[in-house]
Amino acid sequence: MLQLDGVTVRFGPRTALDGVDLTVADQEIVCVLGPSGSGKSTLLRVVAGLQPADAGRVLLGGADQTGVPVHRRGVGLMFQDHQLFPQRDVAGNVAFGLRMHGVSRAERGARVAELLDLVGLPGADRRAVAALSGGEQQRVALARALAPRPRLLMLDEPLGQLDRGLRERLVTELRGLFGRLGTTVLAVTHDQGEAFALADRVVVMNEGRIAQAGTPLEVWQRPASEFVARFLGFDNVVAATVSGEAADTVWGKVPLPADTVQGPARLLVRPAGVVLGDPADGLRCTVEGRTFRGHHVAVRLRPDDPAAPPLEAECALRDAPAEGAAVGVTFTPDEVVVLG
Repeated sequence: MLQLDGVTVRFGPRTALDGVDLTVADQEIVCVLGPSGSGKSTLLRVVAGLQPADAGRVLLGGADQTGVPVHRRGVGLMFQDHQLFPQRDVAGNVAFGLRMHGVSRAERGARVAELLDLVGLPGADRRAVAALSGGEQQRVALARALAPRPRLLMLDEPLGQLDRGLRERLVTELRGLFGRLGTTVLAVTHDQGEAFALADRVVVMNEGRIAQAGTPLEVWQRPASEFVARFLGFDNVVAATVSGEAADTVWGKVPLPADTVQGPARLLVRPAGVVLGDPADGLRCTVEGRTFRGHHVAVRLRPDDPAAPPLEAECALRDAPAEGAAVGVTFTPDEVVVLG
């Protein structure tokens, strides 16, 4: 459906996209993640035709899009701020693209009713957009983007302005809706939870390049680099020397999965792999703080050795030690990753 070949975009001395190669299959949902300035929104604008590339090509359905204007690319766009027309009612907003394509009034009415039902707003066609909640406006914007049946739907921070509870509910609904419609989706977001819940494949960007691409499970379980690990919120990263099935670190010996590449490395220990026990066993630490994370408590640990960096562990609420408590830390090899 979509192919980017060596796409480069420069803004003066700054390179926003640096030779990016990316493919999106028909009916696939791909989410592009990255910090501010990583190039993810520029990538979306290049695909849409809103930003010309300085080098490389964008192909849609195998056809080179160089010089093809936005309205002839057959893509749908949905922005973070919705960009609804305040002077039009809900039906007028949803039908806008259909009018531009010369669709008859009767067909427009039927399509609007179908889409409003799909996005959970049946009968809302005559409501003023100013009277809608943020979540309802989001649904209208989605219906408008889907109305002309785009071959590719592109979402720019689609749920960024909504509160967390509504965002989590809508992302589940969106995935189900795209699956029923067979929609091909390229979405940009900075929210890892949103991307991992929505996507078939996640693409992590850094400084205009793709740092890692894979299924949500692959990226979460095996970050390709220290940048990806830290971007995903994993801070238990340390220098190590791998020897056999263990690594020497400032945290002591850390057991490793079998067949780990030997030699110097950077090591990630996921918080789930930091096991707390008796202070006499393992690495002795003091509990510096606890953060409630809904289904678990994140426990920040300060090793007694001042040269050792702090650690984060995950505990069930009932098992979380008190602040100031002394604990012993051991590690689970299945939660240890040698980073590239």
